[in-house]
Amino acid sequence: MAKNEVVKNALARLVPSEVNGKKQVPFMGVDKYIPQGRKASPPISCAGQFPKDGNKVVMSLEAALEQCGLRDGMTVSTHHHFRNGDFVGNMLLQACAKMGKKDLMWFPSASFPCHEGAIELMEKGVIHHIEGSMNGPLGDYCTQGKMKGMGVLRSHGGRWQAIQDGEVHVDIAVIAAPTADPFGNANGVGGPAACGSLNFALADSLYADKVIVVTDNLVKFPCIPWQIQGNNVDAVVVVDKVGDPSKIVSGTTEITKSPERLLLAETIAEFLDKAGIMKNGFSFQAGAGGIALAFVLFLKERMKKKGVKARFVRGGSTKYLVEMLNEGLTDYILDGQTFDLYGVESMRDNPRHVATSPFTSYNYNGKGFFGTMLDAVVLGATEVDVNFNANVVTHSDGRLLHGIGGWQNCLFSNCTILAVPSVRDRIPVIVDEVTTLTGPGELIDVVATERGLCINPKRKDLLDAVKGSGLPIKDIRELQKETYDICGGKPNPPKRSDEPVAVVKWVDGTVIDSVWKIR
Repeated sequence: MAKNEVVKNALARLVPSEVNGKKQVPFMGVDKYIPQGRKASPPISCAGQFPKDGNKVVMSLEAALEQCGLRDGMTVSTHHHFRNGDFVGNMLLQACAKMGKKDLMWFPSASFPCHEGAIELMEKGVIHHIEGSMNGPLGDYCTQGKMKGMGVLRSHGGRWQAIQDGEVHVDIAVIAAPTADPFGNANGVGGPAACGSLNFALADSLYADKVIVVTDNLVKFPCIPWQIQGNNVDAVVVVDKVGDPSKIVSGTTEITKSPERLLLAETIAEFLDKAGIMKNGFSFQAGAGGIALAFVLFLKERMKKKGVKARFVRGGSTKYLVEMLNEGLTDYILDGQTFDLYGVESMRDNPRHVATSPFTSYNYNGKGFFGTMLDAVVLGATEVDVNFNANVVTHSDGRLLHGIGGWQNCLFSNCTILAVPSVRDRIPVIVDEVTTLTGPGELIDVVATERGLCINPKRKDLLDAVKGSGLPIKDIRELQKETYDICGGKPNPPKRSDEPVAVVKWVDGTVIDSVWKIR
């Protein structure tokens, strides 16, 4: 097959048969693709080659990269626990440039606008391409077709799957650690730059050939707790500052102030109550968007009023989930990532606030994951179509501006609710066909807007449960017509070429859709 030959997958989306020199499996349907083989593994190491006193500290990141054998064409990885306040990702890329390395694949768990400097390094040939969520400028750069290779977008669970299955081999992982000891044990709950969990970097530490821990808070052995084990670490580097934890909180992790969206959040909480989902022992997860955060507040008040207690809630943790834990409204927070400093403090001090990794929470190619055990999840989306398919990575103009995060992995909950405004920037959100299909409609149960709730016809149980409840239930096509009338008709289709510049992977490693170069 030709390098960029495209084929139709099970959702009739055109996807390339080969990406960055690797053959691809088109999406076959939910639960249809069964992988074969064994998990990947790093090379065997020998303790005799490491310092007997356990001190692996080297003088600089460049020295550590030299020690780890950095070469042209390698794959280097970083994590995003500092989100838009990350410093180490840029340190790594600049060090690679200073060392004269070329054609590297950067494999971040996510990139943010703070990493915009990577564009210059792509122009200079230091970075060949990025496989990882691209938020803002980097995503826009990719959509313009300027990367030498293709972007590959994966969920948090999909990233773990790709590493463990050998789809991506990490040569050198660089882990930003708010606290570490000279042996390489590290955590994110101590030190001046505490960010909470480091578990998005756990797969890298387990499977990469070489692992470098970068810290600004070196403590005597042992660093307790250790979220990253020093037995997997080759070198430790001390720098002035690994990140700015105040920038973990971003525009997408602040509660909405819009009266319409607050009403929507309250309606979703009412739906969970009247549908019988909110009951003793239930579990839920809410995203970090403004509507989802407001939903948690309204749900909390209903739970208190009715004496309902959750068994566990899944995070991204925020102060609102922490308040629920402290007020006895849930037994546990099972946390994949802390989204604010309240969550960092709680994870450090409360044993019922438990750090989890993408392996336990989101990894589809394993023997089960926490996502299927959730009674309900509330997420966002950029677009939804009349078949309940949803998009979270591109806008209606085709520009790639967002990552997937754990969104795809959460779709497997018993009730998946997408909380979206019916109109965004005068553009209808419910469309005939999404620009980029990130999640299949069969897994999306409710589309909730300020103009009404649309329940997937496949969920007759939910329709029956809220019948006569007084909730504003609408057919999705009826709601679409309303928004088209408000906006003066259908939105214009994006101006895209027939050249794929990135692919969206499904949770099992198959290709669910393509991102196309914009014109």
